[in-house]
Amino acid sequence: MDFANTSFVFTLFQIQFVILVAGIIGLALVSEKLKHIIVSICVICVSILSGTLAVVAMASHGLDIVVNGGLFLGDIPFRIDGLSAWFILIIDIVTLTGVIYGTGYVKAYKNSNISSTFHWSLFLLFQSSMLWVCMVQNSIAFIFSWEIMSLSSLFLVLFDHENPKVVKAGINYLVQMHLSVAILTVAFIWVYFETGTFDFKGIPVFFGANNNVWLFLLFFIGFGFKAGFLGLHTWLPHAHPAAPSHVSGVMSGVIVKMGIFGILRMISFLQADYLLLGQIILGLSVLTGLFGIINAAIQRDFKRMLAYCTIENIGIIGIGIGLGLIGIGNGQVILCFFGFGGALLHVLNHSLFKSLLFFSAGSVFRQTHTRDIDSLGGLIKKMPKTAVIFIIGAIAIAGLPPLNGFVSEFLIYCGMLKGFTSAGFAQTLLLVLSFAGLSLIGGISVLTFTKTIGIMFLGSPRKELEHEPKEVPLQMLLPQYFTIVIMLAIAIVPSFFIRLTGNIVSSTFGVNTDIAVNGLKSYLSVLSNISIFSISFLALLLLVYLVRKFATKKNKATYEATWGCGYSAPNSKMQYTGKSFSKMLGKLTGFVVMENKKFDKFEQNEIFPDTRTYKSDYSDLVEDKIINPSSQILKKIINKFQFFQNGRIQTYVIYGLIFIVVIFLGTILNILN
Repeated sequence: MDFANTSFVFTLFQIQFVILVAGIIGLALVSEKLKHIIVSICVICVSILSGTLAVVAMASHGLDIVVNGGLFLGDIPFRIDGLSAWFILIIDIVTLTGVIYGTGYVKAYKNSNISSTFHWSLFLLFQSSMLWVCMVQNSIAFIFSWEIMSLSSLFLVLFDHENPKVVKAGINYLVQMHLSVAILTVAFIWVYFETGTFDFKGIPVFFGANNNVWLFLLFFIGFGFKAGFLGLHTWLPHAHPAAPSHVSGVMSGVIVKMGIFGILRMISFLQADYLLLGQIILGLSVLTGLFGIINAAIQRDFKRMLAYCTIENIGIIGIGIGLGLIGIGNGQVILCFFGFGGALLHVLNHSLFKSLLFFSAGSVFRQTHTRDIDSLGGLIKKMPKTAVIFIIGAIAIAGLPPLNGFVSEFLIYCGMLKGFTSAGFAQTLLLVLSFAGLSLIGGISVLTFTKTIGIMFLGSPRKELEHEPKEVPLQMLLPQYFTIVIMLAIAIVPSFFIRLTGNIVSSTFGVNTDIAVNGLKSYLSVLSNISIFSISFLALLLLVYLVRKFATKKNKATYEATWGCGYSAPNSKMQYTGKSFSKMLGKLTGFVVMENKKFDKFEQNEIFPDTRTYKSDYSDLVEDKIINPSSQILKKIINKFQFFQNGRIQTYVIYGLIFIVVIFLGTILNILN
């Protein structure tokens, strides 16, 4: 049966929209106790329906239907190919786990002024708008969906709207997302004026008749704001800590991937300049990854740290994209496969382990009411399940076997090694530096999460908290367990997912990856052996633990203070802090990270000095040296034109008359058609 030519697909679209509307209405009508049930059912139903469309699209080589958008929009094409289907499935998984975790997370706010009806209605709209972005291929409808996605996520970030810092983060996010919309709008209008169509089919026509570089870079910047590439990233370290953790998990897991989706979609339309654009993206991505992980390593706010890790992983995905473009430019199918396939698989992997890390970090924040790792310690005794979940996520994000992060990074490393074949001096140098950069990213990532786990979960409590931490409810743990199961499936059976991404690369970028897949046997063998040995080692450790536990179960457990290295009265202040752990890295990378110190110096004549306080934090180099000064200059320029807004109605009427006269004269003189 050919689903693409039946009403089956259109019916599923209609049902999704009905569920969205019914869910929003239902949330407004039911009692507070039932709201979490309504939103969970709606998210599950939409995920099942959109997931069905994605699977059908993969099985039938794509779906293509047209919806009548009325007089203004006309016919709106909805197309789901392998690329769209891949991102739709990722959205479904992360939003599904996010809503189940979130309904448990927000119970702590039941006595606040936050409207759960408004919040969960926005969550439903957020999920649907991301799905629309992956499906719609009409420029106007795409911008409309993109704007709904941005605005709904903005109000989700403003969950704790009574906090001025949260409002400031929301405004920052709003401004940057509208810069993204403005740039994308300019790019789509440019295509329209050249091709006369808003259909995405006009984009390859434009690329076929014009220089590819400038329009693509315009699209790359517009989508790059959402993805968080270096220089376009400054909203992430503010928005992610400000948002509630279930929203942070979904935003980091999938909303930044909408930027990656847009970039990959535009790459699929390219007709030339693959090599140049690939080298540009590869270089920028290595810098993005290094910048993100260096900043993550010195952060002491664990949610801000995770936000910078998102920037780091966007850099890793971008490295794969750059390699894929270089592969197309050089005619190297295997390099194209490793690059794009590794990038697509890392999109999935990052969505899983980053949402897992944000959820477990949210559990810590919910129970301790602090994001400062230097205020924590010893949580593994109070929250053992959350600690183990966070450790699993940390192993995955560091790219260590046997978890899924290793699989996608392994493909990207293999792509770099393959790229040396038939490469000129400049490309070889770029690949060598990129290989070294990616290796450095992995090493610093291990340091970052060693610090975070050691300070947060090990040792003794550093400060007395207002409430005694305890493990979160099962409702918040279940979606995290589900995520771990998928991560293990990718790690244990990597060949299935690698071949799946190969099919997507083949159908999306027009390269015959069958050759690459057939030549992958040696790589898959190495990958499988590493996974088997790693899993065997972990199984051995588990066996030793179980044997020891069985042998000592009758013994009485006694707890003593940790050996104090000769100190007779050790205290919690003698432990390492997050600052001391990463201080050396901060000094070595002082040209990238900016430390702000606040203290009063001792004067020479102070024999008995007063009590002093010392505070330090790190600021974002790009934000402090580029964004903020530019904003101040723009503010000064805009203030010069304040006289236009003088509050006199008569003046505003004159402005309107002048505008009408200008339009009239322009039309008469044939200046405006």
